[in-house]
Amino acid sequence: MLVEEMKAKSIRKMNKEEIHNKFAELREELMRERGISAMGGAPPSPGKIESLRRQLARMETVMRESEK
Repeated sequence: MLVEEMKAKSIRKMNKEEIHNKFAELREELMRERGISAMGGAPPSPGKIESLRRQLARMETVMRESEK
């Protein structure tokens, strides 16, 4: 399952609850992928971990912007 890249523009259109739910979902997926690679297994998509990390960073940025 390839992760769809979310742009900051689309994240800003979401409400707070949707952002938090998606954030939690992506963190779980990242933990799963890291677990697979830690056990020595090759992830099905090598760039998936990096992509997940970037998406989480974008979401954190948007969440911090909305706090101000």
